[in-house]
Amino acid sequence: MQAVYRGASAHRMRARGEVMMQKNRTRRAARTFCSLSLAAATLWGVSVTAPAQDARSALRALRQGGELGVMLLKWERGGAETDTFSAPVSLALRMTPLLREGEESIAQAWSAELEQPPADSGSGEDAAQDDEEGTVLSQPVTTGELKVTENGVTARTLRPSDPSGYTVCGNVYINNGSDAALDASMLSGDYAAKLGAEGPQVLIIHTHGSESYTMPAGSEYEASDTFRTTDTRCNVVRIGDEMAQVMSEAGLGVVHDRTLHDYPSYSGSYDRSLKAIEDYLAEYPTISFVLDVHRDAVQDANGNQFKLLCGEDKNAAQLEFVIGSNGGGLSHDLWRENLKLACAVQETLYQDYPTLMRPITVRNSRYNQFKTTGSLLVEVGTAGNSLEEAVNGARLFAAGFAETIQNKG
Repeated sequence: MQAVYRGASAHRMRARGEVMMQKNRTRRAARTFCSLSLAAATLWGVSVTAPAQDARSALRALRQGGELGVMLLKWERGGAETDTFSAPVSLALRMTPLLREGEESIAQAWSAELEQPPADSGSGEDAAQDDEEGTVLSQPVTTGELKVTENGVTARTLRPSDPSGYTVCGNVYINNGSDAALDASMLSGDYAAKLGAEGPQVLIIHTHGSESYTMPAGSEYEASDTFRTTDTRCNVVRIGDEMAQVMSEAGLGVVHDRTLHDYPSYSGSYDRSLKAIEDYLAEYPTISFVLDVHRDAVQDANGNQFKLLCGEDKNAAQLEFVIGSNGGGLSHDLWRENLKLACAVQETLYQDYPTLMRPITVRNSRYNQFKTTGSLLVEVGTAGNSLEEAVNGARLFAAGFAETIQNKG
């Protein structure tokens, strides 16, 4: 390759030399700062993870070790925008014996990690729940960005680009974020739940009923909290109304509990919804399927909100199943039956809307799903979606759900 030199005056040459010297001084200062920060992060990592028994518990210790540690890790990760660790981070991991052994597992866990809001501090069943809301986009798994003007929120369509790290069952991708064992062979055969006799067959409930969406300008609701409202025309109770209508029109017997179990107190909401589920099952023993309908919150590492849209219908929000397990140590031996049901519904929807459903997430908490073998938690859209998009996605989902359980052999 030939370089073409275009002449410059002596004055310009001197100025350029001064700029280069300044840049070199800046680089030396940056390297010094990086070295000191890396040393601090390494010492912190060693102290926090010393009691851990394995890489997963070490990662959990890192996340619980205080805001300083999380900040350092996020800084070293470049804002958690990539799937691989930088050279300084890899060096820090290798200087920490336990993390060195599980570096690959930690990288996978970090890239798939769901960032949680403050845990619900209720008693009983509620105290053991991980809050299911809140996803941080940490890797480019989108089909592209759409410039959306309706409510001013950027839209994406999430779909897995690589099966690595997922359990794959047919056309369904499963992200096992629990400590419970899972592989595709465990999901063979039909799901256990089946439609009962005449009477209510499906219960729709909302543990966090006040969860709401981003309305277009001029259509705002009165908020009870951030992305929450007690106005049931604008929160997920409205989504349950739409689902119930579609399922009823398909011939199913549906009970829709429109109670706001998270208001006025968010704490204890899972305890309250559990009591409601138990009461409904006692009153209507024909109920075999329980849908706990929520909405997710998806943002990037900088806190920017995103809406998620189905690639085949840009007016419909994407949905996600969150399946509880016994990974947290509580009794829930039949949790995979719920997962089988979720896979069956997702396969049905895949035929016409391959990207309507996001990959299924399995968590340690039970989310009250131990009461039946037909219990599902479904996230309809995100806080960034509009109500209309959530309604459209919910109606598509409800039609596919009804088709699945009515056509069981």
